[in-house]
Amino acid sequence: MTTDPEGLVTLESRTDAAQTFERLVKAVQSHGMTVFARIDQAQAATDVGLTLRPTFVLLFGNPKAGTPLMQAAPSIAIDLPLKVLVWGEPGASARLAYVDPIWLARRHGLDPDHYPVVKAMAQGVAAVAGEAVG
Repeated sequence: MTTDPEGLVTLESRTDAAQTFERLVKAVQSHGMTVFARIDQAQAATDVGLTLRPTFVLLFGNPKAGTPLMQAAPSIAIDLPLKVLVWGEPGASARLAYVDPIWLARRHGLDPDHYPVVKAMAQGVAAVAGEAVG
């Protein structure tokens, strides 16, 4: 696992991108979070005559957790719901990446009173990401 200065957390998966993505979806659902969108960017590229390695984005979250954050700092809505990216690497492995919710809270100037919710979000996304990569 690596985390860059901009809060991007990247993990290496033990399975290919499609399997990692499906594991991610199942993990999100098993943790009681809502899947808002599943995006297959490689398919979108194919639809316009281009090629792209397997690349998927999942938008998910919990409105009970996210809504108070958006009420406190409306700009955080640009980063919520949470997003996880899964992409294929040569040799059939995959990587998974997401922006750490604690970094998002700092980016949008959330008051420390909201940090218990933000920390729970960070733990939740870390848990589903871990399940997805195996």
